[in-house]
Amino acid sequence: MSYESRISHAFDNAPVLPLHKGSRYVIISDCHRGSGNANDNFLKNENLYFTALAHYYERGFTYIELGDGDELWENRNMRQIIDIHNNTFHLLSCFYQKNRLYMIYGNHDMVKKKRGYGKNMYSSYYCTNTLCTQPLFPDLTFYEGIILESPYDSSRLFLTHGHQADFLNSTCWKLARFLVRYLWKPLEHFGVLDPTNAAKNYVRKDKVEQRLDNYAKAKNLHLITGHTHRPRLNTEDLFYINTGSCVHPYNITCLEIENQMLTLVKWNISVKKDRTLYVAREVLSSCSFLQLFM
Repeated sequence: MSYESRISHAFDNAPVLPLHKGSRYVIISDCHRGSGNANDNFLKNENLYFTALAHYYERGFTYIELGDGDELWENRNMRQIIDIHNNTFHLLSCFYQKNRLYMIYGNHDMVKKKRGYGKNMYSSYYCTNTLCTQPLFPDLTFYEGIILESPYDSSRLFLTHGHQADFLNSTCWKLARFLVRYLWKPLEHFGVLDPTNAAKNYVRKDKVEQRLDNYAKAKNLHLITGHTHRPRLNTEDLFYINTGSCVHPYNITCLEIENQMLTLVKWNISVKKDRTLYVAREVLSSCSFLQLFM
């Protein structure tokens, strides 16, 4: 199967969510939540992520996670990840209770596509806020792709993780997982980068992004992905768009849809004039629906 076929397959049975004037979506990819050890790349930015997530929850946004939310190549135990990042999952459960939570799986959490995975792994958790066991999101379905569609015209945004453009991380993901889990994870402690990782290997990153861009242009659609960890919202070329990730050094990036605008934002620690620290939201790039769908 070609990479074009793999990407198209992601949208064959994708749910369609409304995209209208009042829509509020936040799209976040590649959190890579881990088990709290030295390999947990999410840990250093968890406070930034939690602050951003609370902001979006309070403002009525719907949260869409674009894959690789949990690091299930390096870790086997999803329960341990939930326990370590208890406050984060508590906030995600608040989105779920309001029917404002959608999750796409990527290559590092491909196991989520198994039927019943949500019920088995996310049925309940011990909440440290309430000091009791509470439901998490047991009936949540994990998708390979999601389509945001205007009810008024043919305007559409296609959302998927993006690993489909990479043969090793899609068709051969079990082999890649084996290499990461038993070879590259131990070597990472000595500064050896994983050559299978599109986010760390720039040759692979460029190749994957070129394929995603080519696919979007050939199909004449707006494709939003993660996977490469490189944020992109080029207002002169709006076919291929990338959310970035939550494991950048010192910041996280995401996409907002609000007031008929698509905005790429960065959350990072900044300093006030009185030298106190605060979490800042910075706009990196934005475009209107008029620009997007003209």
